[in-house]
Amino acid sequence: MPYNVRIVSTYPPRRCGIGTFSRDLATALEHFTAEVGNIRIAAIDNGNGPYRIPVELTIDQYNPASWQDTITHILTRSKETNYPTVVLLQHEYGLDPDDDGQDGRGTNYIKMAKAFTENGLTTLVYLHTVLDEPDAHQKKVLQDLAKYSDGLIVTTENAINILESPAYGIPHAKLKHIDHGIRMQQRTQYDRLEIKCKYGLDNCFLITTLGLLSPGKGIQYSIRAYGKFLRESCTEAQRSDMVYLIAGRCHPEFIKGDGGKPYRQYEAELTSALEDSKLKWCKVKELEGTDFANHDVVFLDTFLDETTLVELYGATNVMVLPYLNMQQISSGILADTLGSGRAAITTKFKYALELVHSNKACPPGAVIGRYARSILVDPGEPSIEQIARGLDFLVFNESKRLVMEKQAHQRGYQMRWNNSAWALLQYVDFVRELKEIVTGRGVKFTRDKSSTLEMKKRQTS
Repeated sequence: MPYNVRIVSTYPPRRCGIGTFSRDLATALEHFTAEVGNIRIAAIDNGNGPYRIPVELTIDQYNPASWQDTITHILTRSKETNYPTVVLLQHEYGLDPDDDGQDGRGTNYIKMAKAFTENGLTTLVYLHTVLDEPDAHQKKVLQDLAKYSDGLIVTTENAINILESPAYGIPHAKLKHIDHGIRMQQRTQYDRLEIKCKYGLDNCFLITTLGLLSPGKGIQYSIRAYGKFLRESCTEAQRSDMVYLIAGRCHPEFIKGDGGKPYRQYEAELTSALEDSKLKWCKVKELEGTDFANHDVVFLDTFLDETTLVELYGATNVMVLPYLNMQQISSGILADTLGSGRAAITTKFKYALELVHSNKACPPGAVIGRYARSILVDPGEPSIEQIARGLDFLVFNESKRLVMEKQAHQRGYQMRWNNSAWALLQYVDFVRELKEIVTGRGVKFTRDKSSTLEMKKRQTS
């Protein structure tokens, strides 16, 4: 019997990585017509509409009554069908304000999980932020979500280790790792040269950073690193044959926040990095017609639609991800980079350590990731020297860069959205069957004394 799937999340046209994640997950689930009946979204909204199907409901993010109305609506609709309903809550602290409108301090997701599970709906929670050192509220939120849901899903194994640790103490049985999906399924889907020719980049080595911009993305450091690389490693002729493309706008809520003051400070910081590095740069709204040969850095100042984003993955020679938050447990940009078969230079945030280095111990400095998938660097000021060294290695060692692309793609292939969606459906089957198991035929025993025979979980370093 197919499932009716209800996803509670931000959703396009709202500019949000979690919304993009939910859209791609919903699209992948639609392919499994025997397992999925219909998919509907309850979009967490902050004046970002209008929305289209599959969005069925909008939640006014700062209106507690709107969250409650959504609970009532989903429960009502679940009783109108014979198909079982599965609810997927996409949790992010910043999307959950308290009743006074204070960001990140709410319990709306908990109320949803509790109401749905108490009414027999299979309820799973994707966690998009797992903190090593949560405050009391952050800790209790995840503990309560584990208590009132059928399971917590994370996109990294490292996050499971954190959630099982004393920081949270959540039982392993409540946790599930499912890879973050990737858009591109075949590296030959878009020919690199063909895409470059479209944008006038056919004779250009393309270094890119994609996605919404903010101070935490570390662009202020990668710009300086690129300037250092050009000065110390490249001739003037070589310099004209490469460009650093920074594609994407600042998050609209960052632009508006605090009267725009932080945004203006950030713009000034980027300008200072460009001028100090003596880089020639321009800001454009579209790539066609851009004079790449006479600019070192090009800012594509627009929100990237799906087609442009996928094309830029395909055209890229090296992706630079200089993120500053080392606790980040998910990155669609990094996942898609590997899936596109492209080499990355990335700081050592948690998700990068897992995808690039298989969670092995990583020494300080620039490190070629395990199986040569990409290059890892330290965040912040040290990244300037290390990113420059990484660029020097990848630009002037073509054969090694091509091997790195192949290794990246092999890992990314496992993470296709169809694979992630299928893993989710299998997990839904598992948690539903688990609830239906009837022991029978025997007495249930609990351990009342310690025993030397008890098998312990093997400890890993």
